[in-house]
Amino acid sequence: MSDELTHNEPTQEPPEETLAQEQNPYSPRTELTAFRNAVEAVKEEIGKIIVGQHKMVELLIAAILADGHILIEGVPGVAKTLSAKLLARSLSTRFSRIQFTPDLMPSDVLGTSVFNAKTTDFEFRHGPIFSQIVLIDEINRAPAKTQAALFEAMEERQITIDGHTYELERPFIVIATQNPIEQEGTYRLPEAQLDRFLFKIEVGYPSEEEEVRILSEFHARKSQNDLSLIQPVLNETEIKQAQEVVRSVYIDPKLIAYIVKIVTHTRSSQDLYLGASPRASINIMMTATALAAMRGRDFVTPEDIQYMAGPVLHHRVILTPEKEMEGATAAEVIQKTVEGIEVPR
Repeated sequence: MSDELTHNEPTQEPPEETLAQEQNPYSPRTELTAFRNAVEAVKEEIGKIIVGQHKMVELLIAAILADGHILIEGVPGVAKTLSAKLLARSLSTRFSRIQFTPDLMPSDVLGTSVFNAKTTDFEFRHGPIFSQIVLIDEINRAPAKTQAALFEAMEERQITIDGHTYELERPFIVIATQNPIEQEGTYRLPEAQLDRFLFKIEVGYPSEEEEVRILSEFHARKSQNDLSLIQPVLNETEIKQAQEVVRSVYIDPKLIAYIVKIVTHTRSSQDLYLGASPRASINIMMTATALAAMRGRDFVTPEDIQYMAGPVLHHRVILTPEKEMEGATAAEVIQKTVEGIEVPR
């Protein structure tokens, strides 16, 4: 055997890279051009009516891509319902709207069995939950019994009535709006239901400049809610394909551990009475991959996780009475928690 064949050349170490630069070692680089074009098309359609609110729009799209439900909270008049309708309008899917009221019954949402005199049998009539994009307006105006009717639908994408299970067609996304708890005539959502929402998006007042634009565009259109301006740009198949792209985005094992550290820290925090569940860890990972793809990357960075931690976590935790008396907010505690965790490099 020759010396050339038996001689072992020293192995050259690969150059060091940050986690933001590492690529998925198990699959080729994901092509994201068509994906980003689709995302920008949805943003453009929503932007025909909505002024500003860029983070809200980004989170709405990320939730669709991550196949998760959305809770939008804000005072009346800040375009919560309109934003949800615009998002649904930009997607070529079946859409239904349910107005929650104090006297709404579970059967009004899910459907009910009706006796058919001709066949002498009961027939199930589908309720408005049997759609793909379901807008629930003012969800916290209905009592707990009606809100609980959504649990199975939101978690398992199915409902069970009279011993029969009915599958809900995917994509199935609930977009709910609510007024702040301080508003009269509202009920607090159960923690079990809050945990089923991927995001809670808090919508504030527009800036003065944005409000000037709102008035100017309203005057030019003669109608605030001219939904005919919005064209569907993604159909059901394209939404599913986009969700597959998101699932192919690479996340380093160190970043998975980083997510777990953030979430587990909420369970031991002295500022929180209730921490976040493992579902929160999964949702941060899902939304971070969606954000990475939306920003043109096929890998997740720590910044993606930090950006999504707040919207995913702050509706899942409960402050201690002491922190509430101090006037602290869940968002502030979550931000402090994230800042206190060492970022992997």
